[in-house]
Amino acid sequence: MAIKKTSKEEILQEAIKLFKQKGYYNCSMANIADACGLIKGSIYHYFKSKDEIGLESLKYIHNYFVDNIFNIAYDNSLKEEEKIKLFVKKTDEYFLNSKGGCLLGNLALEVSNENIEFKEVIKEYFTAWENALFNIFKNKYDESKARDISKEYVALIQGSIMMMNLYDNPTNYLQVGEKLISLI
Repeated sequence: MAIKKTSKEEILQEAIKLFKQKGYYNCSMANIADACGLIKGSIYHYFKSKDEIGLESLKYIHNYFVDNIFNIAYDNSLKEEEKIKLFVKKTDEYFLNSKGGCLLGNLALEVSNENIEFKEVIKEYFTAWENALFNIFKNKYDESKARDISKEYVALIQGSIMMMNLYDNPTNYLQVGEKLISLI
């Protein structure tokens, strides 16, 4: 196979697709290299190990959500109703166009009990998601109720992502977002 120019980001994007579709343990460095059009040894110029790729993949998705979705909750130029509608819209755009579901949700089930570094990044992601929703709901509900809603809806969204992928049907997933919007 010819050596191809690539970047860390391209490798992460291909690894994320593979991890979501094949699982972390069923994906090898050779699979990642092949998906990138590289020879296996070339990957090691960018990453020391599959664990480093896995950890960086988790951080990459977390940062995407912080920059493109979670930050909506803290935009003081928007009213709460506008925030939640845009938050749900952007979340839907991501997951409806993301074959394999949620990388962090998938890896939370597959590896978080065995890999403490992965577990910490995954917990940070879900906490940031809950905090963003809390920031939207805190002006409508008391603190305890707003926290409960936030935790409940992150769990509902994750479950509905799993069911959407299992049944190849987005109906229930979309209903969760509609219910979330109705709470404002």
